[in-house]
Amino acid sequence: MKVKVISVLEDNYMYLVIEESTRHALAVDAAVPKRLLEIIKKEDVVLRAILTTHHHWDHARGNEELAQLLPGLQVFGADERIGALTHRVSHGQELAFGTIRVRCLFTPCHTSGHMCYFMWEDDSPDAPALFSGDTLFVGGCGQFFEGTAEQMHTNLTQILGTLPKDTKVFCGHECTVRNLKFALKVEPENEVVKEKLAWAKQRDDEDLPTVPSTLQEEFLYNPFLRLTEEAVQRFTGRTDPVEVLRALRSHRDNFKKPKERPNPQAMLAFDWGLFGPFLEKK
Repeated sequence: MKVKVISVLEDNYMYLVIEESTRHALAVDAAVPKRLLEIIKKEDVVLRAILTTHHHWDHARGNEELAQLLPGLQVFGADERIGALTHRVSHGQELAFGTIRVRCLFTPCHTSGHMCYFMWEDDSPDAPALFSGDTLFVGGCGQFFEGTAEQMHTNLTQILGTLPKDTKVFCGHECTVRNLKFALKVEPENEVVKEKLAWAKQRDDEDLPTVPSTLQEEFLYNPFLRLTEEAVQRFTGRTDPVEVLRALRSHRDNFKKPKERPNPQAMLAFDWGLFGPFLEKK
């Protein structure tokens, strides 16, 4: 099982998961069809299915176009708002694509229909992979747009946090530097946070991804997985884990808000190459 990390839009990730023996592939969060099809052609694989974590346009925008271009393409997700959905999945449901196994993990909060996907291959020495969408990030967690702190606490501690510690975490956005700057504010004496932040800044400078991390690493520097740590509780002024999480999310939402971002539709147009004719030199 080979995972291709594909950077799109401003800071999104979509993924192509390849079964190397058959050259069949799955896409996770196929937001930009043009870019995905370029990678599929380059890798010489056949796309069999799309796994969509949630309905937001920057994760699901390409589904309809890909479904039209590739008849018979299966689109999996947990929310009827996902475009071109062919298979609605539920928590704990397992799927098989050749030797690749997928367990669907329902994590409502960022959206009410958010699904993460845990993947592995039977009899493979490779670590399993978690495609966590906008629930768990490197050093952070997603905003609570359609859910509660109680839900996110369940997601992080009972559903995702109990996966094997060597699980590789492939999240939906590149926001590691911002997340770790916040983590350092929460735990200024945490040496692991300092080291990971320095590494992430270097990766950022070199325009390289910071994914994947591992679940074991996340427990060392991600404040949203360290709710019982004294320093985290001291920062929030709370001791109940759910209240610590609620306070952390509130602080993170107000932490160094980035300057005004480019228009999302304009960013998508750039990725689709729609501005190409206007930018070509005569």
